[in-house]
Amino acid sequence: MSGELERLRRYYGGHTPGLLGKRHEYAVLCPLVEQTDGLHLLFEVRSAAVRQAGETCFPGGRMEPGETPADCALRETEEELAIPPAEIRLLGEGDFICSQRGFLLRPLPGLVSHAGFATLRPAPAEVADVYTVPLEFFRSTPPERYTYDLLPHVPDHFPYETVGIPRDYPWAAGRVEVPVWVWRGRVIWGMTARIVADLIARL
Repeated sequence: MSGELERLRRYYGGHTPGLLGKRHEYAVLCPLVEQTDGLHLLFEVRSAAVRQAGETCFPGGRMEPGETPADCALRETEEELAIPPAEIRLLGEGDFICSQRGFLLRPLPGLVSHAGFATLRPAPAEVADVYTVPLEFFRSTPPERYTYDLLPHVPDHFPYETVGIPRDYPWAAGRVEVPVWVWRGRVIWGMTARIVADLIARL
């Protein structure tokens, strides 16, 4: 077997398929907590010191080399909320979101123990606030849904003739749905809301 073929065999033989050309991969924990009125989802509000300040999100972040989504979600949750991994029981891994910006976002629902919830201490550098919302609210309240178009912008110097297509070639556009929930003045929207909607659909 040639060297090139052997290298290809070794790579593809043990390769786990991912998003072609992805730049980064992120994982978030979807923390469930048991309250007197049933299961709640625990959310963070981003601090002023981080990107997208003031937005509601789940704890999580960019996966480091060699990390699994579970490793990343648990590590980030401990860094951001001080909840030890031992106090979180992961339920599995949800469907990932493929962002138009070239990254994958992997959600992992997990149950936070009462002891883990009691240790919750937001890291001020990353988290401005935390709050919980009953799952029943999401089940009984459909989100407002909005969409925006992703329009192709092809450079004028694209080599149409070389490629063999006309200059009025019908480039594919896209569309992104943006669900929005409002809970007691708090807004859950965007990718976080898409993850919530998928989770609720499984109940």
